[in-house]
Amino acid sequence: MDYNKIRALLEKYWEADTSLEEEALLRRFFVTHRDALPEDLREAAPLFSYFQAESEKELPALPDDRILPLRRARPWQHWMKYAAMLLLLAGVGYSVQQFRQKQQQLDLSAWQQDTFTDPEKAYRETEKALELLARNLNKGTSQVEKLSYFNEATEKVKND
Repeated sequence: MDYNKIRALLEKYWEADTSLEEEALLRRFFVTHRDALPEDLREAAPLFSYFQAESEKELPALPDDRILPLRRARPWQHWMKYAAMLLLLAGVGYSVQQFRQKQQQLDLSAWQQDTFTDPEKAYRETEKALELLARNLNKGTSQVEKLSYFNEATEKVKND
């Protein structure tokens, strides 16, 4: 077989793009061509020789008395699975109950009423809240600027 074709198949193999037939072809090639391989192909020869040898081995047969207990799984042996499912269902049930209670406690009419009777006072309070929000956003922006400066310095160190 052409060494270039084997090299191409090896490249595909290292990229995990080969089919089972192509892998079998590689195994057969390396088993039959152990001698006189180019240096770059000699590195992969032991790996594929091992694969071929292992695929030819027969597994020891287990006696029936060792296989039989594996077939008879008893439901109580997996009690942790059942306990976890029960706990999960109890948690979901509790969460749904809490959600319903909170929904009942909310008085939607209270949310629809205005908290300020004076529009000027409402405007001033809104302005204060927006200024506080802007101040906190600006603090976050300054921290992000410090982080970007750090990232630039890190990139410069990596590139040097």
